[in-house]
Amino acid sequence: MRFSYTWLRVVPLIGVMSLIFYLSHLPGKSLHLPPVANIDKVLHCFAYATLGGAYLMAMSAQWHRRPQLVGLSVPLFCLVYGLSDEFHQSFVPGRSVSGADVAADVAGGMVALAVFWVWQRFRRRTVPR
Repeated sequence: MRFSYTWLRVVPLIGVMSLIFYLSHLPGKSLHLPPVANIDKVLHCFAYATLGGAYLMAMSAQWHRRPQLVGLSVPLFCLVYGLSDEFHQSFVPGRSVSGADVAADVAGGMVALAVFWVWQRFRRRTVPR
């Protein structure tokens, strides 16, 4: 039996999910964001783009050959994790639930998906045949 390291691709995904959970668990008064309009939405988008990228990395190569499945699963994964994150924040003092945060989470997943598809297209063009 051959040992496979494919399970290691899940480690970054678990790390990003853990970091998002940790940051969501911080009380509202402990967060010091710069006074920029909608900075929290930008940070949500960035965090979930990172999550979407880690999710794409964790997927097997068979999934990458099915673009429709990838295109649906990444935003859906970010939506579900974003909803669970907002539910978690409802129990944290000083934090509130926001539908706009969930929308930014899904947008972050779409950003990761767009970067992935551009990368795949670029890679196909540069690989000699």
